[in-house]
Amino acid sequence: MTIGTDAHTDTTVRTEDAGALADGSPVARWTLERDGVRARILTYGAIVQSVEAPARDGSRAPVALGLPEVAGYEEFPAPYFGAVVGRYANRIGGASFVLDGRTHRLTANEGATHLHGGARGFDKRVWDAVEAPGGVRLRLVSADGDEGYPGRLDFSVTYTLGPGGALRLAYRAVTDAPTVLNPTSHLYWNLAGADSGSALGQQLRIAARHITPVDAASVPTGGVAPVAGTRFDFRSMRAVGTGYDHNFVLEKGTEEGGADPVAAELYDAWSGRVLTVRTTEPGLQLYTADHFDGRPFGPCAGIALETQHFPDSPNRPEFPSTVLRPGEEFVSRTEYAFSVR
Repeated sequence: MTIGTDAHTDTTVRTEDAGALADGSPVARWTLERDGVRARILTYGAIVQSVEAPARDGSRAPVALGLPEVAGYEEFPAPYFGAVVGRYANRIGGASFVLDGRTHRLTANEGATHLHGGARGFDKRVWDAVEAPGGVRLRLVSADGDEGYPGRLDFSVTYTLGPGGALRLAYRAVTDAPTVLNPTSHLYWNLAGADSGSALGQQLRIAARHITPVDAASVPTGGVAPVAGTRFDFRSMRAVGTGYDHNFVLEKGTEEGGADPVAAELYDAWSGRVLTVRTTEPGLQLYTADHFDGRPFGPCAGIALETQHFPDSPNRPEFPSTVLRPGEEFVSRTEYAFSVR
């Protein structure tokens, strides 16, 4: 069913049936199109199924890793292709945290660690969806005790396309009891094309002078470490390389015109595509997907640039807080803008 073009934003918005899950739950697909960029979003997992963007020569191709059918996301859940993950993106050490003197034990789904919201996080739910100006708003209610988290959480993400086809994500949430919250979008980017093989030759810049060091379980050890003189120094554009699953501490500041600051830029010389990431978040997880095994993508087929608060923040008082309390509203924004060079 075609919904039409929003006169204010010039974004074409359509919705259609995308099939069903194994249990029969129906899934819808929303398609947004503007200025040569097309994004398809599923109500399952709030997944960005595909993003198509123009190259230097004007041709358009998919630049985000996704699967053609809904069933694939149930078959291959671990990579979190394009999903919104939560309540807590990344890791919480020991699968527990203390809040206001009370210990909360979470689902341990990566050894002894809690990862990306647990065994049935936001990525494995069917969300409610309604049209929003120039896009779609997806809403999910997470019950008190969901995967061990306290409080009933009313959460939404709104996808829109801005000028130039910039894909914008706006998160909002409220709770009825103190809890922690750290959502992210788990998009994987390959600017040469989603089916072009390894993305590691693409050039990356990250606006970060520090990372949060981690232990063997990829849980922060505490504090921060400078990137200068290490393989984590992406302050200037260079080829990505392998072996990254690390949180970068973003440099903050206000851009001209009040825009959110640039967190990262990714560039593919062959196609000329440039991806610019802006966010209100303090961190960015660089994940190079070294362990993809060819089902359906091979190693390093995409680069994840996950805007977020820091891993294990509920257990690290020196990190920016992820606590959300009744009467407060969680608000967060991330933008993926496309250009050519």
